[in-house]
Amino acid sequence: MATVGHGARAPARWQPIACGLVLLASCLLAASAGAFVSNLPPLFSPALTLDPAAKLPAPARYSFRGTHTTVMPGIEAPLRTRLETTVPAQLGDVVSFYRTELGKLGWQEKPEGAVIAADHVQLTFASPLGPAALQLARKDGSTSIHIVQKNADAASRANIMPEPGRAMLVFSNISGTDATLTIDAKTVKRAAGTSALSLDLAPGRYSYELRVPDRSATTKTLDIVAGDTWELTVGPDGDVWPPLQLY
Repeated sequence: MATVGHGARAPARWQPIACGLVLLASCLLAASAGAFVSNLPPLFSPALTLDPAAKLPAPARYSFRGTHTTVMPGIEAPLRTRLETTVPAQLGDVVSFYRTELGKLGWQEKPEGAVIAADHVQLTFASPLGPAALQLARKDGSTSIHIVQKNADAASRANIMPEPGRAMLVFSNISGTDATLTIDAKTVKRAAGTSALSLDLAPGRYSYELRVPDRSATTKTLDIVAGDTWELTVGPDGDVWPPLQLY
């Protein structure tokens, strides 16, 4: 497995990264399949209680729930786990539930970026595995929950850990022809059958263009936050896949 050199400054700061990242999108779909299920009978429980079966802390009563994991072949632990659910409870009750349950697990709430409003809440945490975030929103008599936990050790072993204060973008081409990515005033051509590449970027919003012969160019915008790693992939048939957050 190739490694990403820390602090390397090759042209455009591209470095080889392990083959196999291109399987992540299919792994993500497989991990998500069947995740959204109904759990209507417990909806009228008088209190929020922890569901021991949930991959991330979540109330036992909910109207729907989806769990998604991003995985790397050869690494057992997920790089990133996301849980989305909606519960028939007041926003304040859900905040209290999470502060209690996450505290039991050793998650430490951080003041940076905290937002507490009448209809939404945003909190960040340092969890035992790595950075984590919680977003809550009040709508139509229920509270929606979006909670994410990253696994710093798994990302390091997969060679996709960004440098402190930076972000990483992985470019994968698994098509049968060449593909070209233009981003941050740099253009990189990746031949068919070659390993993925990583680009070190400052946090921000980037317009990018992906070109494959005999196809229209794909031009989109990607918002990248410090500490995040994203992947852009050209699939086997030459189609450009949607951006995938790896970490």
